[in-house]
Amino acid sequence: MAFTQHRIHLKEQQRGADATTWGQLLLHVPGLLCSLAVIASVSYLLLPGVGWLPPVLWLASGALVFYRPAESFFARYVLGMRYPTRQERDRLAPVWKEVTARAGVDGRTYELWIEDSDALNAYAAAGHIVGVTRFSLDHLPNGQLAAVLAHELGHHTGGHAWSSLLGYWYALPGRLTWWALRSVARFALLVTRRISVAATGLLFLLIGMPLVFLTFSVWYLVVPLLLAPYLLAAVGRRAELRADQHAAALGFASMLSEVLTTMHTGEKAAEAAALRAGHSARRPGLLVQLLSTHPDYYTRLRHLEPYLRPRG
Repeated sequence: MAFTQHRIHLKEQQRGADATTWGQLLLHVPGLLCSLAVIASVSYLLLPGVGWLPPVLWLASGALVFYRPAESFFARYVLGMRYPTRQERDRLAPVWKEVTARAGVDGRTYELWIEDSDALNAYAAAGHIVGVTRFSLDHLPNGQLAAVLAHELGHHTGGHAWSSLLGYWYALPGRLTWWALRSVARFALLVTRRISVAATGLLFLLIGMPLVFLTFSVWYLVVPLLLAPYLLAAVGRRAELRADQHAAALGFASMLSEVLTTMHTGEKAAEAAALRAGHSARRPGLLVQLLSTHPDYYTRLRHLEPYLRPRG
């Protein structure tokens, strides 16, 4: 489906931070505090004279989320993307121009990247990255490609992309520390099991008692950390619906609905193929659903329905 091109009227405010962004940042605070405690403890242990410096530098490093060279490094080496070729730019440029024109956004603010993937997908990352898969570029008509890009632009104008990466970065030291402690504990349990049952029980006590004491003494930090993955996933699902609404409000509701229907059909076809091959298609459990950052296709299509009704 094609679209009618619009004139460009740039908004004074190019982007902001909606309620989901602020909610996401708030939910990342416990992880940030844990990471800060880890870095501060190690710094003051190894650098007693200037132990304050590494925590300050680490907090300041969050600005790299908006630093173009750092974003390019992230897109290329973490997300596995590349710059578009001239032919790909010629295909993307008029579609992106139309999307940003309808949104009143300067399209030059963002960088378009390509992922060499056979999946129908697109991404909004860091402060200025909009990525699309090679499959989407080759197989989607202009209207559907515009709808996908408008959805990703909605993540940027709502602040979802930068807040997600910022939260992940600030929680990373705490996560790595927890992973290291778990690995050491598992290794110690494996060793003690080979020694005796009594040694294993003693190790359980040595590990368990400090954890119980920590849980009860700083419950106000531990409980939010335990709930954070589920709450962040819920906020992520809300952010996806907001990005869908952004694309729909720009006039791409029907095109986006077509894309989501295609993706849903593809998912059903994959399940059917698995059944024919003798593999059981298990429905995701409750915990898996609660940890999903994307709503199911039925929910997304249902939220698009008000934009698909004829205007009387």
